[in-house]
Amino acid sequence: MSAINWLLVWEATLTLAVILSTAVTLLIFTLPTSYSHFHPHEQRETDFTEADKTTSPEASGYAYFRTHSHHGVLKQDASVQVVVLGDIGRSPRMQNHALSIATHGGHVDLIGYTDSEIHPALRAHRSITIIPIPSFPLPPPTNTLTFLLLAPLKLAWQLQSLYHALGYLTAPTKWLLVQNPPSIPLLLVAQTIAFVRNTRLVIDWHNLGFSLLALRLGTHHPLVTLASWHEGRCARAATAHFAVTDAMCRVLASRWNIKAVALHDRPAAHFQPLTKEQRLAFLRTRPELQSGRDFDLETRSWRLLVSPTSWTEDEDFALLLDALSLYATARRTDPVLPELRAVITGKGPLQAHYKTLIATMTANGELHGITITTAWLSTTDYAALLASADLGISLHTSSSGVDLPMKVVDMFGAGLPVAGWSRFEAWPELVTEGVNGRGFGSAGELAGILQGLFGREGGELEGLRAGAVEEGGRRWGGEWGAVAGELFRLRG
Repeated sequence: MSAINWLLVWEATLTLAVILSTAVTLLIFTLPTSYSHFHPHEQRETDFTEADKTTSPEASGYAYFRTHSHHGVLKQDASVQVVVLGDIGRSPRMQNHALSIATHGGHVDLIGYTDSEIHPALRAHRSITIIPIPSFPLPPPTNTLTFLLLAPLKLAWQLQSLYHALGYLTAPTKWLLVQNPPSIPLLLVAQTIAFVRNTRLVIDWHNLGFSLLALRLGTHHPLVTLASWHEGRCARAATAHFAVTDAMCRVLASRWNIKAVALHDRPAAHFQPLTKEQRLAFLRTRPELQSGRDFDLETRSWRLLVSPTSWTEDEDFALLLDALSLYATARRTDPVLPELRAVITGKGPLQAHYKTLIATMTANGELHGITITTAWLSTTDYAALLASADLGISLHTSSSGVDLPMKVVDMFGAGLPVAGWSRFEAWPELVTEGVNGRGFGSAGELAGILQGLFGREGGELEGLRAGAVEEGGRRWGGEWGAVAGELFRLRG
């Protein structure tokens, strides 16, 4: 290489170094208060409205304030940034974390997308501040090529929006609790903020991020290998780890030498069984079910299935359609089998594809006697729908084999038995076969379960419902207090 070329390389490198050092200096010194260390949050009488004090003292946190404050001031030593790189409204576990921290006397900055309804209890509580971050403005990719092309743009968008929210829009906190996955770029940003602010980073493991990426790119793709390295490298910097299953704790220990504590999902308080009258009243309000039939749950001639889904690659919705098609075929020779109504709840990238497939199968007569509708429900209506159904269907296949679908926990809270994909390691931690649910590994097995539960005998379904009610009696509050409450020193 000529001397002139070397000189150009040197000048370019020097210029880049000056720009980067200047940017870092400005970042550190322009907002010094944003990067100071944690100081306990103080809550005062003036933070509450008259309505908070008179009509909703429990929901607003005023009842706790009145009991624990001194001279009109409550020092909240446990302040936590709860971060979801996703839609807060579709992250029930992190919403539960935030509400539990607040109701036990802590202060919460809840950070994430606000594309759907957030539980009203979170908005009502004066110890919870919701900090929205903007969603990536482009539509989700439809194939691998567009995914790879859009990935750098989405990464840059998420980096700046996360860093701005965690470092500029919120004051320093004692704890930073993040949901994983997604791992990229959340863990890197969280690790940086925690280091600069001397904040204690806690990772709540819902799954393994690289295993979800492998669903799209394949297990041996270089980006999957890089993602696995990044996930383990960043995660080891955390102070503590929660995981949704014992199996995941074992995998984290063996793969990355990470010591995690199991914090199992349990149903929140708003998931409750309903009486016959309550179910009847709710079902009469649902447009998905209106057809002039008698809605009495004891005598109606059809059965109601509910399948919550995120319409993503880790849920094989085609399996359910194949099973329903097999059930429809069986009904032609067994008139005792009832008609089925299936309500599919949720939003996601594959919804349009499967709605087209449902329409095609219906037009071809493959789903005779079966009606499938989709719905996006409020938190209250979703809980009521689960409590009013005959059987819940979980299609979660688990990319890692060690996570669990929270939708099943919600079903148990509502007293709804479940049939779910069971071919992964952690399934027995949640469902006891033949007691509160049934597992399947193929469309044929699911069709057989539906025929057995809704056919001539009918007694097994009631037994499963009783088991679901019993399992649903184990609630989030007790599980959270013994694990997360101890870590955050929140027991009152």
